[in-house]
Amino acid sequence: MDANIQSKVNSWLQPPYDEATIAAVKTLESEHPEELMDAFYRNLEFGTGGLRGVMGVGTNRMNKYTVGMATQGFANYILKSVVNGVPKIAIAHDSRNNSRYFAEVAANVMAANGVEVYLFESLRPTPELSFTIRHLACSAGIVLTASHNPKEYNGYKAYWDDGAQLVSPHDKNVIREVEQIASIDDVKWNGDAAPIHIIGKEIDDAYLSMLQSLSINPEVNRKQHDLKIVYTPIHGTGITLVPEILKRFGFDKVHVVEEQASPDGNFPTVVYPNPEEAEAMSMGLKKAKELDADILLGTDPDADRVGIAVKNLEGDWILLNGNQTAALLFNYIIEQRKQKGLAKPNDFVCKTVVTSELIDVFAAAHQIQCYNVLTGFKWIASLIHSLEGKENFVCGGEESYGYMIGDNVRDKDAIASVAMICEMAAFAKESGKSLFEQLIEVYTKYGFYKEHLISITKKGMKGAEEIAAMMQSYRTAPPATINGSEVLKIYDYQTQQITELKSGQVTGIDLPVSNVLQFVLADGSKISARPSGTEPKIKFYFSVCAPLASKGEFNTVETQLNEKIKGIISDMKL
Repeated sequence: MDANIQSKVNSWLQPPYDEATIAAVKTLESEHPEELMDAFYRNLEFGTGGLRGVMGVGTNRMNKYTVGMATQGFANYILKSVVNGVPKIAIAHDSRNNSRYFAEVAANVMAANGVEVYLFESLRPTPELSFTIRHLACSAGIVLTASHNPKEYNGYKAYWDDGAQLVSPHDKNVIREVEQIASIDDVKWNGDAAPIHIIGKEIDDAYLSMLQSLSINPEVNRKQHDLKIVYTPIHGTGITLVPEILKRFGFDKVHVVEEQASPDGNFPTVVYPNPEEAEAMSMGLKKAKELDADILLGTDPDADRVGIAVKNLEGDWILLNGNQTAALLFNYIIEQRKQKGLAKPNDFVCKTVVTSELIDVFAAAHQIQCYNVLTGFKWIASLIHSLEGKENFVCGGEESYGYMIGDNVRDKDAIASVAMICEMAAFAKESGKSLFEQLIEVYTKYGFYKEHLISITKKGMKGAEEIAAMMQSYRTAPPATINGSEVLKIYDYQTQQITELKSGQVTGIDLPVSNVLQFVLADGSKISARPSGTEPKIKFYFSVCAPLASKGEFNTVETQLNEKIKGIISDMKL
């Protein structure tokens, strides 16, 4: 074993590490040497979004000690940054195993450092944490969650006083402080230097009241109060607030998937607690079919993402992808704000660079500014912050099932999204249409954009090296053609350059550095490659488009676009 790894292992085999930890390290050492190496070959990185990793003992795992050291570094930065008064922090957690324990560890460390803590009494959605930071005028926030990762994972998201995840300069400064915590002896584990306040219903009520104010057509909700809704929280935090916000929006036929209603960190009915996965939505689909429902919705464990299913033209239930839901939601909000006289000349919407360009197209048609940012809602929140007092944020979204409506929450919000998607379904029904027919109307008006995502998992140290080599290969030897179509442009967000392959002309990209590559083809297709920042994966995003003359041509054009995507994937050998 590498000497550096062995040194780390040895340090965990003696006090001040607790007896249970020492015993677990010894077991790995004797019975699972490969797992031991993976647990100690590096320190679990406190990245720009915080921590995320497999739970267990070791420097590369989520445990009491890695959470405590990260919190000490974060506390040190908060104390340096807040010069007037006592700093305050809000802390929430999801339904994952150990989430409550890690939240209490973080609360105790913060309090011991003199930071006043507002800790939720029990599990709550991530967007409510973002709202709470602003509502209570906190200096920062923490939520313990690994979002939609498998059950073995947990995570730690760090927020600043605007309710958004950390961006520059705070992200780099916090990372620097965390890296300076060399030992668990540097952590103030316990103490009563500042109080820990337990919060709950009073924040729920304020948050729900704010969400209720987002409704554009409350009278339509009242008329369509019996819209038949099936909802699954997939064993997560959505159960705490989704049924209540739907009730407040006026819907009284909400059917919760009982088998998935109870919060459970083992996620016993699914392989992955991710509404992007058809398997995770299968129980909901079964119930929706039994009830002949109007819509199915599912949220992930920390309720910041939402997936939906609707009936297609043939009456069969299908899952919409995140781009389709975003297109529907953006279009509804933009059009109905205009209809209701709520639109402002300085309105803007925002999406990520890997999200459907259909949104850019209809935003331009409505003469509303659409900004593109890097993947991650912190970049949408950062843009909102930079434009405050100048432009009016309407909504934001990304293809991975995350949407933000209004600017009171500065992170993706599945509670708000569920409510607005149901309002959108009610509006379509009131107009004599299904949501799927509404989507086809958008396609016929602005163009049929079809997107597809492939995620390739590469676990451990070897996997990280393989992903890095894959990206390096695309940079040093980019393809000249893909699926018979010439590559016209390459967007490299790491070098912040756009290269025109024919002329060799290079222009800059005015966005922060990110390990993302995009290939734009002569036929209008776009392929994006992006290693995940939170999972051992590399993701490939495919976007193709074609005109759609009428509803009757939908199936034919969709088949053509699907074949084009298959051809691209085959040519790229993915």
